[in-house]
Amino acid sequence: MVFPIPHDSTPILEVTDLQVELVTADRVVRAVDGVSFRISRGETVTIIGESGSGKSTTAMGVLQLLPHDLAVLSGSVKVGGVDLLVDTDAARRIRGRMVSLIPQDPMTALSPVHSVGKQLTGAVRLAGHPRGKARARAVELLEAVRIPRPEEQLDKYPHQLSGGMLQRVLIAIALAGHPVLLVADEPTSALDVTVQAGILDLLLELQERTGIGILMITHDLGVARLVSDRIHVMKDGRFVESGDAEQVVEHPREEYTQRLLAAVPQLGTFDEDTPVEVPA
Repeated sequence: MVFPIPHDSTPILEVTDLQVELVTADRVVRAVDGVSFRISRGETVTIIGESGSGKSTTAMGVLQLLPHDLAVLSGSVKVGGVDLLVDTDAARRIRGRMVSLIPQDPMTALSPVHSVGKQLTGAVRLAGHPRGKARARAVELLEAVRIPRPEEQLDKYPHQLSGGMLQRVLIAIALAGHPVLLVADEPTSALDVTVQAGILDLLLELQERTGIGILMITHDLGVARLVSDRIHVMKDGRFVESGDAEQVVEHPREEYTQRLLAAVPQLGTFDEDTPVEVPA
């Protein structure tokens, strides 16, 4: 089955009343409780919240990556007009092709015993490129994510690259199948601030060039402020506030959102006349 590529006016992803119940040894936990949102071409929608709020579970539910024997999903998750909760085999056919995931931790997402080239060319082959052209396509992808000397990097192993370089490799792998939607699950949480800025700038550049949609999962309001068109604030499995990025960040309506904003450290003013105490 070939999935239709959505037109500009048609949502790439349309989630309606998604519920995710996780079955534990002694009880059933509703981790996601009836959330709805949509993403169009060239748009970034961010789900933000504290750890345990349900944001990553929402993303994994959309991609059908939760354990089938532990997670019960209901509602509707449509990609290209196909409901992944009705057609249970559809998610497997679109993952890595129409929809790709950028995992959370670049240090652990890649196999330590296979070279970067082997892992990237594997994704390229999965996307349908012939073996003889896979390496050339891998070099193109590393160039697209601004990795210097890409031919040389293909022969290296993950431990030989920095965290920022590994995150770029993961983005290259995600782009191998020409997706129309990227699900970025905390893509900068393991990186320092300077490298974070470079990764976010790269994602925005790719989006401007290709029109790709992005579902961003983060706990960082600074990240959300920079990249989002719309923001959904999540608490206890529900969206407590949703709106345009500027409205949510500059004029939050809900007390919970206000508390999240208040928790962001602010730089104070520097008074050069105040003496600095040096410990003895």
